[in-house]
Amino acid sequence: MRMIFIGPPGAGKGTQAARLVARHGIAHISTGDMLRAAVRAGTDLGREAQRYMSAGELVPDEVIIGMVRERIQEPDCARGFLLDGFPRTLPQAEALDAALSEAGIALDHVLVLEVPDELIVQRITGRRMDPETGEIYHLEFKPPPPEIADRLVHRKDDTEEACRARLEAYHRQTAPIIPFYEARGLVRRVDGVGSLDEVAARIEAALGA
Repeated sequence: MRMIFIGPPGAGKGTQAARLVARHGIAHISTGDMLRAAVRAGTDLGREAQRYMSAGELVPDEVIIGMVRERIQEPDCARGFLLDGFPRTLPQAEALDAALSEAGIALDHVLVLEVPDELIVQRITGRRMDPETGEIYHLEFKPPPPEIADRLVHRKDDTEEACRARLEAYHRQTAPIIPFYEARGLVRRVDGVGSLDEVAARIEAALGA
């Protein structure tokens, strides 16, 4: 099973991705992790990426695509993979499509996790972190024990303004890739509202499991 996983920030994609790869025994390819691994390994593409990152610049799409092409041909991807965090834009989707075609690899699914913006804002702005343990709580959905409430912190990227900015970027940059894959009959839309188990069951149903 080879798939791309798409969803807005705060939709619960990370949790469901971890469940998916464990359930199906496929590789979880996060572009952030992939970049760091390539830099640590000192590959040609890793050294090239390091030059951009050291200069505080974004790593160009063609470098990321090259890394993805190398990564998906590694042994742990033989049973399949879940590509998480890439592509984020239509040009990246088009370049990835070309790279996969050249490598003789076809996608099976593009999974789209859908959650209304207002619920995402509610989820994210209610989060609080315990700086001593790193545990994440939610004022409504996972209230903290009263004895630690005073020490919890509200992270800067969990404010409503930051959340809405990330959502706007998702709708402007990433959502346009969905019609690109719909034209290929690959898109599987899943309602991301509900318990972890409910959403996981919908994902399996959408994938035909």
